[in-house]
Amino acid sequence: MSHSPQHYRDAAQTIGAKLKVLRGLIPETMKSFHDLQQTGTAPGALDAKTKELIALALGVAARCEGCVTFHAQALAKLGATREEVGDALSMAVLMGGGPSMIWAAEAITAFDEFIAA
Repeated sequence: MSHSPQHYRDAAQTIGAKLKVLRGLIPETMKSFHDLQQTGTAPGALDAKTKELIALALGVAARCEGCVTFHAQALAKLGATREEVGDALSMAVLMGGGPSMIWAAEAITAFDEFIAA
């Protein structure tokens, strides 16, 4: 995968616009998902950053570009270090093998892009 230097920042905007359209079509479903996301990412026994590291690893394992984009962006905003992201990606590769390794490379690219912004 070869991307522009701000591919993931552009992807966040593009996907966000598409989700806005979907929100207009299925507002109740989108509100319910948003509420679930807010509840799931709220600090509890695990802090928000730890939860986002888990979400990034799961996005890598699922090979979901949008998931990688938004969770890398969230981690950059939460002040995650490259080393913390690397540890989470290491677990994704352990659990998902070669395909997760490729997506882990995409995830660190996305994270680097967002922390550079």
